[in-house]
Amino acid sequence: MLISTKGRYALRIMVDLAEHQSEGFIPLKELADRQEISEKYLESIVRMLVKARFLSGLRGKGGGYKLTRPPEQYTVGSILRLTEETLAPVACLEEGAGVCRRAGICRTLPFWKGLDKVIADYLDSSTVADLMRRGPEGYDYVI
Repeated sequence: MLISTKGRYALRIMVDLAEHQSEGFIPLKELADRQEISEKYLESIVRMLVKARFLSGLRGKGGGYKLTRPPEQYTVGSILRLTEETLAPVACLEEGAGVCRRAGICRTLPFWKGLDKVIADYLDSSTVADLMRRGPEGYDYVI
């Protein structure tokens, strides 16, 4: 499993919007500038998030994007499942994969299923609100 830029950027966008939610609708250009992401590429990601009702958009002057729910209600897993083709560690566990003809005798299948569960549990245990609370590396010292 390798998380694409689409998944990583979607998380960054969601955290950014959560951090600026008191400002109302945030223009796409502002998001792109703050996150140093191409506005064109950002459009496709935002479109996906709007279609899934993770964000709402408003056109025109004063328009932009904002979260549809509180940051605590978005799990990292839900965002990555939306943006990634798969989060499965092996092809036989991908959604829509047929039953593997070797499943009954496969010695490694229980291991892969366990890893898949660990990944899903971990991704679903973190929310956008959790990501907001985590500072950049090096900002965790106390004086």
